[in-house]
Amino acid sequence: MRPPNGRGHRSPPPGRAPGSPRAARPVRVGKMATVSLRLGDLVWGKLGRYPPWPGKIVNPPKDLKKPRGKKCFFVKFFGTEDHAWIKVEQLKPYHPHKEEMIKINKGKRFQQAVDAVEEFLRKTKGKDQASSHNSTEEKNRRNSSEERGKQSAGEEKRKASLSEGKVKKGTGEGKKRVSSVSSERGSKSPLKRAQDQSPRKRGRPPKDEKDLTIPESSTVKRVMTGTVAGFKWPPSVSEPVKDSDPHFHHFLLSQTEKPAVCYQAITKKLKVCEEETGSTSIQAADSTAVNGSITPTDKKIGFLGLGLMGSGIVSNLLKMGHTVTVWNRTAEKCDLFIQEGARLGRTPAEVVSTCDITFACVSDPKAAKDLVLGPSGVLQGIRPGKCYVDMSTVDADTVTELAQVIVSRGGRFLEAPVSGNQQLSNDGMLVILAAGDRGLYEDCSSCFQAMGKTSFFLGEVGNAAKMMLIVNMVQGSFMATIAEGLTLAQVTGQSQQTLLDILNQGQLASIFLDQKCQNILQGNFKPDFYLKYIQKDLRLAIALGDSVNHPTPMAAAANEVYKRAKALDQSDNDMSAVYRAYIH
Repeated sequence: MRPPNGRGHRSPPPGRAPGSPRAARPVRVGKMATVSLRLGDLVWGKLGRYPPWPGKIVNPPKDLKKPRGKKCFFVKFFGTEDHAWIKVEQLKPYHPHKEEMIKINKGKRFQQAVDAVEEFLRKTKGKDQASSHNSTEEKNRRNSSEERGKQSAGEEKRKASLSEGKVKKGTGEGKKRVSSVSSERGSKSPLKRAQDQSPRKRGRPPKDEKDLTIPESSTVKRVMTGTVAGFKWPPSVSEPVKDSDPHFHHFLLSQTEKPAVCYQAITKKLKVCEEETGSTSIQAADSTAVNGSITPTDKKIGFLGLGLMGSGIVSNLLKMGHTVTVWNRTAEKCDLFIQEGARLGRTPAEVVSTCDITFACVSDPKAAKDLVLGPSGVLQGIRPGKCYVDMSTVDADTVTELAQVIVSRGGRFLEAPVSGNQQLSNDGMLVILAAGDRGLYEDCSSCFQAMGKTSFFLGEVGNAAKMMLIVNMVQGSFMATIAEGLTLAQVTGQSQQTLLDILNQGQLASIFLDQKCQNILQGNFKPDFYLKYIQKDLRLAIALGDSVNHPTPMAAAANEVYKRAKALDQSDNDMSAVYRAYIH
């Protein structure tokens, strides 16, 4: 028999009676002393590869299940729309570590997040003081009103006594006075009489003196200030969608594939927008992926190409529970993913033949064609029903040719180039532009959710390639302009850091602007998006303009600067290395 204090029966600790509720469980945060975290606490949370970020522990949405395994809290991060389940060992209390975090993080967006925390604290303190002040005033007003009520009651009692005495003196006179009083009461309007007779608590102003704004229910207040302050709730079915194209029809597609739900309160919820032309987008309403929130497809997934983008994509597919077979021209790159649970394919043909859906992400049109048409290529593994999704950024002619040969063998084809960089790929925050087989697009839903925050279906094959080139044309031209502005500031004696600070406070402020300028200021050109690839995309975008006789002078000028940077041996550096074309 186990002792009373053994594992079979635990006595309550000293100071707590049997059956009384437990106190908040203390958790150990990193190497710090043991602290207690609970709902509403401000914390520093580690989210993916980002530095520790200030946030608040809040209630999760009802439909968002807690991940299995270690203890974690649902955190809403300040200065962003991010919210996620964070393990306790990745959380630190806000105030004890504030100075430490501010010293090691200098970015503008980080400082804005800290400012948002301080603003939140000021507002909270102001509300508490106002509530205390209002409570005191209400109490004083009530006491004063009660005192006046007592005085009024005493005066009425005294008058009633005098009146009673007069009645005793003369019955006739008393009757006449009563009649007079009755006449006065009858002369009052029904509304006034109703006001006089309506019960009202003493000390409170009448309704017409109060603010008639209907207060929110406590439930609404709790939801709006806590759980979903960062969520963008979709409109109800009966409401028109604001700030959107009137040709779009919005509805939600849940991750359990239930049709027509009012809202889907999950970290990655889908919003499907159908246009008259057939263009559709599946958008994740939030920027954080939570393990367990995506139901992976039961189809076998293949992936060809483990470069900067492909590596992050495969990693996220595996994290979300997909069965993945990988292949890469340099086989050593597959080893890490084999350790994470991926299977190894010896050739592209073998991967395609053993998988239901095969994705590919390679560098340029030549690599895309060689992968499909070359020895032991994709085409040799295609059989009726096999699916091929090309995520490479290529021109419309190339992707159309690939689609034709795949479909001619009975396969299904989808183009799905991605907008983003290595960081966004690692974080599962890519934007996917798809076109081709609509049914295949829908079959890829869980994969797109794992690798990206938003996906768009753009219709027939070729549309996604064109759109992707236009997007990268804008991005590449913007990067060249940033580099040009920083060098002009330098040669005219202006501070480049001050220029960045000004830009970050204006309409151009963005993560892209801040990161690329920081690269230049720090001289760090580690590739996040290869310079040689953005130059390739500019070249293809210019050719796209030529094919329809549309001028692209800005892109052409930017392309020349990138070509000069390539001549300076910057091809394998980040696109921000275009800066060096201006200083040499």
